[in-house]
Amino acid sequence: MITTQIGKIIQNAVVFNFKNERDRAMNADSLLENVARLFALLRERQIDYLLVGGIALLQYVEGRNTEDIDLIMGLSSLRKLPEIKITSQDVNFARGRLGELQIDFLLTRHRLFKQVQKQYATQHYFAEQWIPCATVEGLLLLKMYALPSLYRQANFARVGIYEQDIASLMYSYQPDMALLLKELAPHFNETDNLAVAEIITEIKQRIARFGKGIIFD
Repeated sequence: MITTQIGKIIQNAVVFNFKNERDRAMNADSLLENVARLFALLRERQIDYLLVGGIALLQYVEGRNTEDIDLIMGLSSLRKLPEIKITSQDVNFARGRLGELQIDFLLTRHRLFKQVQKQYATQHYFAEQWIPCATVEGLLLLKMYALPSLYRQANFARVGIYEQDIASLMYSYQPDMALLLKELAPHFNETDNLAVAEIITEIKQRIARFGKGIIFD
């Protein structure tokens, strides 16, 4: 098990990202306090949530860097956290801040997000505490779901990151990708289904070039 201190990961990402404004880098010390405060609030108010995104990924593969926290949560649960200042929100997503800490919310109004929270959850120990965290399969579902939108936005930097995350999880854990693609199918149109299936096939071919003899269903 990789023991991760969430606050330290985010603090380091902010400090060593030279694109950040000077004030945010100087205030990075407060991130440790804000991360601890966030998870204390979630625990004290018995909020039902699931940790996803880059921090969750660090429980399975090394080398990921992230400046924010991603949580799946119901809108009713989010309303129990008035300390978080919501900066943007639509039907399925919200973004907020707790001091210097940015938090992205995937709202359970979306059927896939709710499914991941209920069916693809486990517990991992972070330096702060035991935290409900997405499984490998849950992370793969979310990352594959995001790909068509990222391609349409021509956000090729994030496309590269997401595809590398998917490849790392596939290589290390050999999940049943056919089953996961079937799970995703109801959430896509036919074009997106075909596009994501093609991406997964290409990633399998890349993995095969390592010559490890791994066989995917």
